Amino acid sequence: MRKTLVRQRLVAITCLAAVLFNAPVLWLVDSTATVFGVPALYAYMFGVWSAFIAVIAWVVERR
Repeated sequence: MRKTLVRQRLVAITCLAAVLFNAPVLWLVDSTATVFGVPALYAYMFGVWSAFIAVIAWVVERR
């Protein structure tokens, strides 16, 4: 039971990542604005990417 729940959560996280890294969503962030001197698109991509790594680690390592 535990393996199937983890597998379902990882599939859901992967689907969410596919949506958030899809072109129409990236176009919403693509602008000339900056976040602490970094272009908003780069800050968004790095932030979402690092959040997904953290969430995946939390799901896999949770007991």
